[in-house]
Amino acid sequence: MEPDHGAMSRAWSWRHAVGKSGLPPITRLVLHTLGLKMDATGGSCYPPISELVDLTGLDKKTVLKHLEIAEESGWIVVTQHGFRGQKWKRNEYVARWPGRDLSGNAASNEDSEGGGNPPPRSDDACASQGGGTVPPRSVAKAVEIVPEGGGNDDRKVVEEFHQDKNLPTNIPENSPAAGAEEGVLKKVDRKKIEHAFTLWFATWKKGDIEYARNAWFALSPEDRTECVERTPAYLRWAKPADLMAAAVYLKNRHWRDLPEHVLAEPINAHGIAKVCGKLWMGTRFEALSKEPTGLLYVTSFDETRIAKGMISREQLMFEKRRDNGWPLVNTMRDLARRREPFNTSLSLLPLVQDFRQVHRDTDLFAAWKHLHERNGWPFIEHPPEWVYFPPVDDGADDLEAAVDAALSKFLSTISEGRTNDA
Repeated sequence: MEPDHGAMSRAWSWRHAVGKSGLPPITRLVLHTLGLKMDATGGSCYPPISELVDLTGLDKKTVLKHLEIAEESGWIVVTQHGFRGQKWKRNEYVARWPGRDLSGNAASNEDSEGGGNPPPRSDDACASQGGGTVPPRSVAKAVEIVPEGGGNDDRKVVEEFHQDKNLPTNIPENSPAAGAEEGVLKKVDRKKIEHAFTLWFATWKKGDIEYARNAWFALSPEDRTECVERTPAYLRWAKPADLMAAAVYLKNRHWRDLPEHVLAEPINAHGIAKVCGKLWMGTRFEALSKEPTGLLYVTSFDETRIAKGMISREQLMFEKRRDNGWPLVNTMRDLARRREPFNTSLSLLPLVQDFRQVHRDTDLFAAWKHLHERNGWPFIEHPPEWVYFPPVDDGADDLEAAVDAALSKFLSTISEGRTNDA
C-alpha cells in the first residue's frame, strides 16, 4: 500500500503551524512534545501526563496549564476515557488547528499557519455588564485529523465548524429563514444572552473571556439554562486544581459530569456579608435605591422644637426619613455596631465582583459621601479604612458625576437581572 503522503504532510503542517503561532513558548514546547507521541498523520495519542513531564522537563502543573491553553485556543481536542475514580482513566489528544480567528475575520499569512492569539474585543464586549454581540457569521472551519470510521489505516481530514450547529450564525446562508432568525436573535436575545454570560463568567473567573463568550453563544438555549443551574453545584463538587478554562468547560458541557447525588444537594442561597465588603455594600445600595418604608413619628418634643423655630418641619422630616426610612439599612448598621454577622442573599454576588476598594481619606470617598447626602441617604457609620464601591472610570474629571454614573450602572444591572429572571 502506498503511504499517505498527504496525511504525513498534514501532520508536518500542524507542527509547523504550532511553531509559528502566537501561542506562548512553553505552550508550543508542550504541543511539540505531544506531537512526538502522535503517528505520522497527527492522529490521536494517549501519553500519560507523567511522560509529558519527563519529556518536557516541566512540572505537572505547568504541563496541565499549557495543555489547557492549547485546547482553549483550538490547537488540540482533549477527550477523557474511563470513569471518574478509575485508575485506567486517560486523556486522548487529537491535533487540530483553527483556519481563522474566533471572531470570524480572515487570518493573516502568519495566523493562517497557526495564529493562536484571541480575537480583539469589540466595543460592546468591553462593557462589564450586558450589551454584547453575537459572534459574527463565518465560513471558517477548524480542521481535525481523526481516523475515518474508527480505523487506524484510512484517515481523512474531517472539517467541523468552530461552534455548535444550533447557533444561528451556523445556519446555511441558503436557508430561507436564516436572515430572519439571525435578526430576531440580534434584536431580542443578544443582550439577554450576553447578560447571562456576564453573570455566569463572574462565578468562574478562569480562562480567556473572549473564548468563553464564543463558547457560550455556541450553546443552545437549553444548554445555557442547564449550565447556569448546574455550575454552582459543579464548583462545590470539583477540586480547585481540576477546574479548567471556562471555554473548555462550556464546549465540553462538563456540568453533565456531575453525579446525581451532588445535584440533589440543597444549594446555599444565603451567606454572611462582611461589613463594607462587596456584597454588604451592594445589598446596602440596592436597599437605598428603593422607596423608604420606615415609619416616621413626630413627637411632642419635635413639635416644641418646631414651634420655637429651632428646626423647620421640612428639615425635621428630612432627618427622620434619612435616619429611619430604610429598615434593612438600619439593621445592617445595628449588627455592625454589635459586631454581629449580617446574613443575606447571595444573588447579588456576581454583580458586585467588580466593586473596588476606596480609601476613606480620598476625594473619591468624599464624592460617594456627597452622593448619599444629595439623595437623603444615611452614610456609613464609622467606616473602616477601605470601603468597596461600584467601579468609577479611571481619570474621571468630575467625581460627583462619575459616582452618580457608577451607581446608576450598578442599579441598572440589578434591574436587568430581575427582569431576565422573571
